[in-house]
Amino acid sequence: MRTSDVLNYFMRKVPFKKGEYYHVFNRGVDKRNIFVDKYDAFRFLQSIEIFNSVKSRGDLFHINTNKNRGRRTSSKRENNSEKLVNIVCYCLNPNHYHFILEQLVDGGISEFMKRLGGGYTKYFNERYERSGALFQGKFKSVFIETNEQLLYDSVYVGLNNKVHPKFEKFGKHFLDLIPNRSSWGEYTDKNSKYKICKKDIISEQFKDAENYKKFAESLLKEIRERRYEDQL
Repeated sequence: MRTSDVLNYFMRKVPFKKGEYYHVFNRGVDKRNIFVDKYDAFRFLQSIEIFNSVKSRGDLFHINTNKNRGRRTSSKRENNSEKLVNIVCYCLNPNHYHFILEQLVDGGISEFMKRLGGGYTKYFNERYERSGALFQGKFKSVFIETNEQLLYDSVYVGLNNKVHPKFEKFGKHFLDLIPNRSSWGEYTDKNSKYKICKKDIISEQFKDAENYKKFAESLLKEIRERRYEDQL
């Protein structure tokens, strides 16, 4: 069964529950690109951190648009502020994104995704002088039922750019456009400048980062075969 078929099977309406894990994803309307350059990616990554707070910050959620060309602004978010979700893994590709999220409070995932989607759409439309929906409807979600599924999805999300052969043609130029577009570096590079993810649920199951890296890379071939078995 292909990965797309598995997702379609599990993608059913189930209530989000505290302490449970979910694979969440969406793509641009009409499959359009939602990340045009590295500034868009920076803006989205900033939003991930700033919107993840139970207490609404009002205009503190605002991050400058293209006038600041991706410069980090002060969110004034307290370190001890209660989060809506734990972000376990993420990946940004030109026309879609993936997350693995753990819900921490009732309604946490729905609220986080509403803020993220709405805030980024507003930014994107202002920057590119467009209007209307940016994403293809409401985000999709898959309940992660087992630890095996969690580990599998962590690789699928963290290495999602390598899951899709079509992105390989971009090479280094693509990396320059959208740098650090996934959580892979957080799991495999101790010097990663990003600290977005709550990694314990994954990393504690492996001796060290190198051990997880070997596991992930060995699983990647299987994931690609499942995803594109009718094309290989």
